[in-house]
Amino acid sequence: MGRDNQPKDRQLRRKAAKEARRASYARILIVTEGSKTEPLYLEEIRAAHQLHSANVEVQPSQLGTAPIQVVRYARQLFEEGELHKGIRPKSFDRIYAVFDRDDHDSYSNALGLAQSLDGKLRNDDKQPVSFKAIASIPSFELWLLLHYEDIQASIHRDEVMTRLKQHIPGYEKGAGGAFATTRDRLEIATRRAQALAAKFNAYTDPEPFTALHELVTLLTTLRA
Repeated sequence: MGRDNQPKDRQLRRKAAKEARRASYARILIVTEGSKTEPLYLEEIRAAHQLHSANVEVQPSQLGTAPIQVVRYARQLFEEGELHKGIRPKSFDRIYAVFDRDDHDSYSNALGLAQSLDGKLRNDDKQPVSFKAIASIPSFELWLLLHYEDIQASIHRDEVMTRLKQHIPGYEKGAGGAFATTRDRLEIATRRAQALAAKFNAYTDPEPFTALHELVTLLTTLRA
């Protein structure tokens, strides 16, 4: 038999193999603003809870790091897929766009676009797809800091980093290991994030807020 020199054929076989491994729980697409910190953290959760990569796909935005670009890329990736990554078009039940408030000009527009897409897209089973923005004010690191401190007032992202490093010496964006380091305090962080969400929301900038507890809770209980 001749050697297969067709990259497209190999991509199709990988895609088919991935589909065959898909489990019965929800298919989730997560697109992140950051290219390392958030993907590494979420991939750690996926691995720790033995979630199939065919069910949970984590991808950094390829259109840019502005919130509106994150939301647009999440929609694009869902609708068009990416064959070389084994991602088939419309092959998800839920979509999450993860981004920070920081000083982004497109933050509010990104929230609005995500909300407008919720339930409007249809997947390959012809079912409406949930589309949610997972925003943090001021940054993703607020979620990690809530594992150690009960933040109740607005706080600058630089101060978040300074205080987080007091609890996790040497913490740097993109270093990895954040979930393993903080997971023993996950319930505490979740309660604190829920308390913030009861008072504030993604639109009440500059008050502290993060929806990451929703996504983390979903991933950690997906197989339950």
